[in-house]
Amino acid sequence: MDFISLYLTLGLLILGLMSLLWLISLAMKNSSIVDIFWGTGFVITAWAAFLLTPDGFVGRKLLLVVLVSIWGLRLSLHILARNWGKPEDFRYQAWRKEAGAAWWWRSFFKVFLLQGVLLWIIAAPLVAAQFSRQPDHLIWLDFLAIPVWLIGFFFEAVGDWQLTRFKANPANKGQVLRTGVWRYTRHPNYFGDATQWWAYYLIALAAGGWWTIFSPIIMTTLLTRVSGAALLEKSLKEEKPGYKEYVETTNEFIPWFPKKK
Repeated sequence: MDFISLYLTLGLLILGLMSLLWLISLAMKNSSIVDIFWGTGFVITAWAAFLLTPDGFVGRKLLLVVLVSIWGLRLSLHILARNWGKPEDFRYQAWRKEAGAAWWWRSFFKVFLLQGVLLWIIAAPLVAAQFSRQPDHLIWLDFLAIPVWLIGFFFEAVGDWQLTRFKANPANKGQVLRTGVWRYTRHPNYFGDATQWWAYYLIALAAGGWWTIFSPIIMTTLLTRVSGAALLEKSLKEEKPGYKEYVETTNEFIPWFPKKK
């Protein structure tokens, strides 16, 4: 199977999974489940590529799927725990209200198909890293990817954990988290997520997949300028009085020491 055939096959797999997820969302009347699936979708895609690339170098393939599995499953479990027992996310509620009776079919294109296409495009380095049999040993790019991934995982996992604990304390309602990793960046979880995707790209680069650089660029752009930090900060500036001061002293994305006012 050539790369194009493999990539298209994985695209059909993702389409099927998103269609099934859409049908489940209709039964549950909750489109938020697509957010829970996001990380798991990459895990499934990575393992499917693993099984469909018997000629790829096994050492590099195992390194990649293990890292992707830890990242994706942790993310899905975190979002599942965060959303458990709660109503549909306000973004989807607004779209549902706007679409009215047509939401049942519009949600497929506006939510599930769109995210499926993004998942497929962004997953390119996960496929490229496993397709090539050369080099048939781990090289310096593979080894560099490991500490880069660990830095990203630390900021994302610790950031999510610290924020969950902070929100669980009623005394912190309306307050801004400014300790731990949140002291060095306003969005440690988004920074960590993006950093891990650059690690996956390094592994793909080691296997000759230099052209998949669009993947971490897209993911970083989404997290900083589209659905991540930019969207969140817009609401935080309106809801939290102390957030303006936090913006003035703390880096938005890349961690660094707090600035003096």
